[in-house]
Amino acid sequence: MMIYEEIKKLFLEEFQQEPMLVRSSGRVNLIGEHVDYNGGFVLPAAIDKSAYVAIAPAESQIGKWISMDLKKKTEVDFGVFKPLADHRWANYILGVVEQFAKRGLSVKPFHCVMSGDVPIGSGLSSSAALESAIAFGINEMNNLGLDRTALAQLVQQAENEFIGVKCGIMDMFASLRGKENHVLRLDCETLDYQYFPLSLGDCKIVLFDTGVKHNLVDSEYNVRRSQCEEGLAFFRKKFDNAVQNLSQVPLAWLQASRSQLNPVVYNRCQYVIEENQRILSACEDLQAGRLEDFGIKMTATHEGLRHLYEVSCQELDFLVDELWHESAVLGSRMMGGGFGGCTINIIKMEAIDGLFAKLSTRYEQKMGKKLKMYSVVTANGTEIING
Repeated sequence: MMIYEEIKKLFLEEFQQEPMLVRSSGRVNLIGEHVDYNGGFVLPAAIDKSAYVAIAPAESQIGKWISMDLKKKTEVDFGVFKPLADHRWANYILGVVEQFAKRGLSVKPFHCVMSGDVPIGSGLSSSAALESAIAFGINEMNNLGLDRTALAQLVQQAENEFIGVKCGIMDMFASLRGKENHVLRLDCETLDYQYFPLSLGDCKIVLFDTGVKHNLVDSEYNVRRSQCEEGLAFFRKKFDNAVQNLSQVPLAWLQASRSQLNPVVYNRCQYVIEENQRILSACEDLQAGRLEDFGIKMTATHEGLRHLYEVSCQELDFLVDELWHESAVLGSRMMGGGFGGCTINIIKMEAIDGLFAKLSTRYEQKMGKKLKMYSVVTANGTEIING
C-alpha cells in the first residue's frame, strides 16, 4: 500500500470524512550550501522522497493531528494558540498556521494525518517538506490564493519565528517549486529562479547516510548565521552600504580586509563568497554537459564546508575522503546544515553496488556505525494526489 493510501485509510477510520491528500518533496542541493541565508545562489532539486498529509476541516475549534510514523496524536485548540512542549513534531504545523493568521488569513480548524519517507535528520529537508505540504493544503482548503513563492516565504518564517531556526528559503522553495528531471537555480536575494535540465547520463545521484542525526535547533547553525551577519555589517560600513548581502561582496574586498576581520569571521565570509561564484560556474558546466567539471566543484564545496565554514564532522569527511580516488565518483560532498546527515555523490551506475559494499565495510570498521545508501531521482514539487 502506498503511503498516501495508508494515511487516507487512517484518516477515514479516525474522522469518517474524505481528506485532501498532499505530497511535498524532500530535496537535495547539488551545490550552493549555506549561501541561501546570505543572499546567494543555490541549486536544489526536489526528489522522490516526500512528506504526505491527509487534511480536512474539523467541525469544532479542536483539531486532531496524527503522526503515523511517530505513532503520536495530539489535539489542538485553534482558539488557544501556543507551542506544544510534549509534541514538538506538531509545532512544525502550528508555526505554519500561525503565519497564515499573522497575514490576516482565516484558517478553518482542521484534522490531519501525516507520514513520509524523507529520512529525518539526513539533510534531505524533512521538516520543510512537511511544512510545505501543510501550507499548500491549508491554502487550497481555505481558497486563500497564495502562490508557491508566497507559501515558501510563509514556511520560512514559520521555521524562523516559531521553531527558532534561522534558515534560508531554499528548502521550502525547492519543495514547492521542484520540477522532475530539472534542478532549480534560485537567487535567494530576489527569489528569481531558473530551471536547468539535469542530464546524468550513465550516472546517478546517491546519498550515503552517516547515521549521525543533526538537529539544527541545537546545532551551531544560528552561530554561523550571526558570524556571516557580522562580516556583512563590516563590509556595509566600510563600503557605504554598497552591497545588500554577503554573497555580493567581491573577493578582493575580503582579501583586502583580512587583517581587519576576526579570523573565524574571515573564513566564514571566504567560504560564502567563493561558493556563490562556484555555483554560477557549475551551472555553466551543466549547460555545456561538463558533468565531471561539475562534480569537481561539488567536492570543492565540501572542502570549504570542512575547513572554512566548519560544519562537517569526522563521519562526513571520512566518506568524502574514501571516495576521492574512485574514478567512478565524479563528485562528493556533505549536504544540508551539517554536523551529520548525508553526503551527496554523483556516481557511475555500474559502480554503485560495489562501492557501497566496500565503503560500508570500511565505515563500520572506522566509525562503528552502519552506513545507509539512498538512490534518488528528481521529482515534481508539492501537489495534490487524487488517490
